Amino acid sequence: MSKTLVKAIPVVSFLIIFIFLFYGLYKDPTEIPSPLIGKKVPSFELRDLEKRKIFQSNDFMGENYLLNVWASWCAACLDEHDLLLEIKNNNLIKIVGLNYKDTNKNAQEWLAKLGNPYEVVLDDNNGNVAIEFGVYGAPETFLISESGIILHKHIGPINNKFISLLKEKISK
Repeated sequence: MSKTLVKAIPVVSFLIIFIFLFYGLYKDPTEIPSPLIGKKVPSFELRDLEKRKIFQSNDFMGENYLLNVWASWCAACLDEHDLLLEIKNNNLIKIVGLNYKDTNKNAQEWLAKLGNPYEVVLDDNNGNVAIEFGVYGAPETFLISESGIILHKHIGPINNKFISLLKEKISK
C-alpha cells in the first residue's frame, strides 16, 4: 500500500464520521421509526387503575384515540400533562393512559393533584404491555385509528408540534 493511501485512510474515516454526526444533529429525536406503524395494536388485557374493570385492546376500537404511556415518577410526563388536559378539555380526541411501572397509589395521587386527562387509565405496573408497544420509556404517545391501527408514535413529552400533527391526521 502506498504511503499516500495510508495517510488518507484516517482523513476519509474522519470525514465519514463527521458527516454522520452532522446529519444526526438535524434529526428529530422524537421521531424514531416504529415497526408497529401501520399495524394493529398489540393484543392486551389490563385492569384499570382502580381495579374495577378489565379492558382489552379491542375495547377502544370505533374511534381514534391516543394511548399515552406515563408514570408518576416521570419528570417529562409532568412537562406534557397540561397539553394532555388541553386536548381533553377541547374534546380533540379520546386519551387512554397506560400507567407504566408505577404504583396505583402514586398514580392516583398524581392524577388527583394535577387533573386527569384520561378517559381510562390502564395499569401496566410490570411494563409487559408497554414492551409489546415497543416503548423505550415514559412518556410515549401513540395515535391509534378507529380500526386499531397505530398511525403515529411520539417519543418524549408531547408538544404543540405534536398537536398540529394530531389535528392534521385526525381530520383526514
